[in-house]
Amino acid sequence: MVHFVGAGCGAADLITIRGQRLLKEADTVIYAGSLVNPDLLQDTKEGCLLYDSSRMTLTEVTDVMVKGSKSGKEMVRLHTGDPSIYGAIREQMECLKREGIEYDICPGVSSLFGAAAALKAEYTLPGVSQTVIITRMAGRTPVPPREQIALLAGHQSTMVIFLSAGLLKDLKKELLTGGYKPSTPCAIVYRASWANELVVRGVVADLPEMAKKHHVNKTALIVVGEFLGEAYELSKLYDPSFSTGYRKASALNIEEVSITGEKDLLKRSDGGST
Repeated sequence: MVHFVGAGCGAADLITIRGQRLLKEADTVIYAGSLVNPDLLQDTKEGCLLYDSSRMTLTEVTDVMVKGSKSGKEMVRLHTGDPSIYGAIREQMECLKREGIEYDICPGVSSLFGAAAALKAEYTLPGVSQTVIITRMAGRTPVPPREQIALLAGHQSTMVIFLSAGLLKDLKKELLTGGYKPSTPCAIVYRASWANELVVRGVVADLPEMAKKHHVNKTALIVVGEFLGEAYELSKLYDPSFSTGYRKASALNIEEVSITGEKDLLKRSDGGST
């Protein structure tokens, strides 16, 4: 059996309980050495074989998985973040399928969410953006023509851009071409949740300079959008004038809101704060 396990975005305690258990039970672990926190490997049992996939080809990785599985070993393929985002797992699973080897996937905390936590931000603010675009710049590896940054930027929604920290001059140009204003808020989040995490905030016009000043050229996410700004609407979920399947709208609160305005949404009818 091969278990594809998401290691989380950096901090060792952000792996899931299931992922930690699978690591402890594994006879062999193939891990992404350039990105996975080595502290996670301390959970492996004595005698567990460790392979750093950053120095291996696809054939070498799958050979280890196939041979180990066929000899009855429990195998863990440890990917950074969540395996489903830029994890290159499809090709590995296809190889296992051809060999008749069973596999499963244990999800992990993506750096997508580690970055939001570092920023203390919400990607989907009411009235600002209800869509998150996860993408990357075209570099040595191309992207489909319909997914050029300039085209995606036309939506003016929240963007989280992977694998692009070394391409910020071109990224800036693409974002501006797509319609983002030079003053659009953005941030660079380097090694989210690691001990040396770094958050740099600014605007799209200054993206290349932001990275240069802080010596960031890899292992960082770029996030762009007005969700990093100050303006937003309050959620209807807790709006006293909004009925849900669990709560009826309050006539008193509806009247207060209509008279006093949006700021008083943050006050209860009895004068306390919500």
